[in-house]
Amino acid sequence: MTYLIKKIATLIMTLFLVSVAAFLAFQIIPGDVVTSILGTEATPEREEQLRRELGLNDPPVVRYVRWAGSVLRGDLGSSYRYSKNMNEMMPVEELIGDKLPVTLWLAAVTLVMIIAVSIPLGVFWARSANHKAGALHRFLDGALGVTTQTTMAVPSFFLGILVTYLFGIVLKLFAPGGYVSYEKDFWGFLGYLVFPAFSVALPKIAMTARFLRNSMLMELQSDYVRTAYSKGCTGRRVLYGHVLRNAMMPVVTFLGMIIAEIVAGSIVIEQVFGLPGIGRLLISSINTRDFPVVEILILYITFVVIFVYFLVDILYRVIDPRISEK
Repeated sequence: MTYLIKKIATLIMTLFLVSVAAFLAFQIIPGDVVTSILGTEATPEREEQLRRELGLNDPPVVRYVRWAGSVLRGDLGSSYRYSKNMNEMMPVEELIGDKLPVTLWLAAVTLVMIIAVSIPLGVFWARSANHKAGALHRFLDGALGVTTQTTMAVPSFFLGILVTYLFGIVLKLFAPGGYVSYEKDFWGFLGYLVFPAFSVALPKIAMTARFLRNSMLMELQSDYVRTAYSKGCTGRRVLYGHVLRNAMMPVVTFLGMIIAEIVAGSIVIEQVFGLPGIGRLLISSINTRDFPVVEILILYITFVVIFVYFLVDILYRVIDPRISEK
């Protein structure tokens, strides 16, 4: 219980400090939200009127306290740029609620690809590398090493362009830029997500497989492996019952980093494939100085990262019960 209380307190304090830092950043970066909304042709009187309406003439401390109090009451405020109609600005929760499912589904499809491919590939690679005798095993170990190293070196935006060209333009498996809304056609929406998810997942698959391979090879040199063999355990039982379980410890941390990254929003891939997710919304909101939207998105990203690492800590205790005894 003490551990849980400490984690919750850390989460609250981190969110507070991040919210303050984000707020202060918008006070010092160049640009004016009023000019961004009204343009450069607006009269000084109209600019002053809008400043009063938005509360921008108040001291920064007063504005922050007012905003933070509204958030704690469940009111995330309204966007400065997006509107429902001519007289009503769009609430931030509605704006983000419309974009968030796109990012979450993209993250889910990406994560399934990463786990489904990287774990078996990493185990297979470790088995090939562990068999030092045999030309075939040496060839597979070298080929996988070159392939994964090359894949990790390709930037995500360039990989997205390659996927769009190969699968979209050449093979015509999807229409580049032809995004399908999940509200209109859910299965068509998932089908379109396969290609951006593949672009995000491919380098992560290579990283995870290499990480697991190295971790398993280290475990295979441990004393408990020799002891298990001496007791008559089969190679399969040693590999899957002992080595893989212990080798997953550092891999879980790495997967936690990947999950936090993709759930927080794949900004580059969303731009390349025209996905209306929160990553793309964050970029546009920063460019237009849409402070209420940016602040909430930054808090969301912070919460995701902290919460994922909290889950990683829990998984550590599940994988190795000895941790809970320390």
